[in-house]
Amino acid sequence: MSEDFVIRKIKPEDNPVIARIIRTVMPQFGASGDGFAIKDAEVDTMYEAYSQPRSIYYVVEHHGQVIGGGGIAPLQGGDEQTCELKKMYFLEEGRGKGIGQALLNRCLAAAAVFGFKTCYLETLEKMGAARKLYEKNGFIRLTKPMGNTGHYGCDRYYAKPL
Repeated sequence: MSEDFVIRKIKPEDNPVIARIIRTVMPQFGASGDGFAIKDAEVDTMYEAYSQPRSIYYVVEHHGQVIGGGGIAPLQGGDEQTCELKKMYFLEEGRGKGIGQALLNRCLAAAAVFGFKTCYLETLEKMGAARKLYEKNGFIRLTKPMGNTGHYGCDRYYAKPL
C-alpha cells in the first residue's frame, strides 16, 4: 500500500461518504436488493454502529478523500467469541493496490484485541478478488452461513481462527 493511502477510524462526518460508497460498490457486483448489507439500517450511521463495544470501523483515505472502509463487530446471532468482518468495500480507484490486505490486517488485529477467537464473513461468488484475498489470509470456505445477519443474498461464507 502506498503512502498516498491512510487507514483511520471512522468519524461521524464520514457517515454519508461511507453510505455512498457502499451504495455504489455493492450494485457493481449485483448486491442491491433485499438480503444484502446494502439494506442494513447501519449503512447511514456507520460511526454510531461501530462505536459499540468490541466493534470498530476503519475508512481508507486517498489524498484526503475517503475511498473505502471495513470493520469488525460481534457476529449477530453468533457466539461471543465470533466476530464478523463487515462492509469492506472500495471504490474502483482503491482496488488492486494492496489496500484490502492492509485493511484486513488492521481489522483482524482489532478482532484479536477484542478477544474474538473466530472471524466470519459473507461475500459473493462475483467478488473474486475479495475471495482470493480472504483465502490467501487463511479464511476457510464454509458450506452454510453462521449467525443471523439477514444477508440471505450472499452465496459465499468464510471463517478464520484468530
